[in-house]
Formats: sequence, structure tokens, C-alpha cells
Amino acid sequence: MPLLTDPVLASGTLANLPHPVLTGDGLTLRPWLPADAPAVRAAYADPGIQRWHARSMTAPEARAWITSWPARWAQESGAGWAVTDDSGLLGQISLRRLHLAEAFAEISYWVLPAARGRRVATRALATLTAWCFDELGMHRLEIEHSTLNAASCGVAVAAGFPVEGTKRGGALHADGWHDMHLHARLAGDVPK
Repeated sequence: MPLLTDPVLASGTLANLPHPVLTGDGLTLRPWLPADAPAVRAAYADPGIQRWHARSMTAPEARAWITSWPARWAQESGAGWAVTDDSGLLGQISLRRLHLAEAFAEISYWVLPAARGRRVATRALATLTAWCFDELGMHRLEIEHSTLNAASCGVAVAAGFPVEGTKRGGALHADGWHDMHLHARLAGDVPK
């Protein structure tokens, strides 16, 4: 079925760009490297990441996850970055459920246990958000997390993503169905 509106961002907007390295507030967001696979596998062995992302990864799955990002970029279906600083890998941040025609994406993030408590996710989210709005031309960015995940809620709010509502029974976790907070920012919003 044809759309009755013109795409906000044309096909090729992402694919025609090189996957950027983003810097801000002491962090570097860079494309994933094959050498990151052991750290990704270890991250998904962390009980906190497993609890909220409802998955684990074997070594081959971690390698496949890393190697999937260039294809997702080329297909304009997602984009992922390793969050780093001078000490090494700290976490991840990604655009998922990416829809260029509507200039919309959902953002996900996690931080390795050793890097928690340093505002890594908030700083990475602010850096990615600025790029999405200022360089890519996105209209709306969303974050969803379990209502029980107070840390993720704090990251979203601190980066200027207010809670818009609660999706009842929105995601299945290992301990059952969780209600999910929906946070969002529009390109013209001024963070509070």
C-alpha cells in the first residue's frame, strides 16, 4: 500500500553515510569491532543485563550480533555503537525499530557492571540523541523499559526523555510479564 505522506527521511539517508564515530561528554560511541565479542558475551552473562534484556549470548552469538550491525546499517533497520572511553568498553547503545520514513527510532542501552554509577548511559544517550536530531534529522526517539528498572528510568529522564505512559504487560521477562514505561523526545523538545 502506498503511503499518503512523503517520507520524512528518504531511503538511503542512513545507508549512504559511513557509520559514524560519535564523541561527547568524555565518551566515544564507535561501531562494534570483532575484538569486542568476548566483552559482549560477558555483558550478556551479567545478571542485571540478563534481567532487563531477557537474553544471554554464547561466544558465536556475540560474534554474530556484532557482525549483524553493518547489515542493519546498510538496510536502515538499526544502528549500534560500543560505548567507550580511555579505559575501554563501557557499554552499548543502539537504534532499534528504526523507521526513516517516519523519522522514528527506539533506543536501547546497557552498561557493564564496572562502569555503572558513572552516568555512562545518560552521557551516551545525550550524545546519540544530539546526533539523531541534529545530524540525521530524526523527529521522535523512544525508550522502553520495565517499570521495575529504576536505573533505566533515571537515565531516560536525566537525558530529557519524560515518561509518556505505561504499556501494561508490554514485555515478557524471565519472571513474567512486565509493565513498560514509554519515554520519548521530539526533535523540538527542550530537555528539562
